[in-house]
Amino acid sequence: MSVFTAPQTAGGWATLVLAVVIIALGLPLVYMGAELAFLGGSWYYVLVGLAVTVAGILMAMGRVAGGMLYLAAVAFTWLWALWEVGFDGWGLLPRVFGPTLLAIGVALSLPVLRRAQAARTTSVREVA
Repeated sequence: MSVFTAPQTAGGWATLVLAVVIIALGLPLVYMGAELAFLGGSWYYVLVGLAVTVAGILMAMGRVAGGMLYLAAVAFTWLWALWEVGFDGWGLLPRVFGPTLLAIGVALSLPVLRRAQAARTTSVREVA
């Protein structure tokens, strides 16, 4: 049995597209963050890149945990950004704007993920 199932609704397809976008954004964060960390920079990008990539994979699998992991990564990003630049709006904007926009999409996709997860567990119980 495959862990990936084809979406059945427009919301399911939108959630899958969002998951692919999140994966595509997370992978460069891991790679470039590792380069930065090896040069003595912050490990933030590696950690958040890994979390975002795993979150996207879990979302593509139809798991609520993926959405919650992404939202946790964005909350961590806000804390990191506030620690780094304080309440300077222009300093915060490039650090949190994009992730926060995606977080809105992730929050809107949580009901779709819940339905997909419930349908998967129901079908697994029927098979067993």
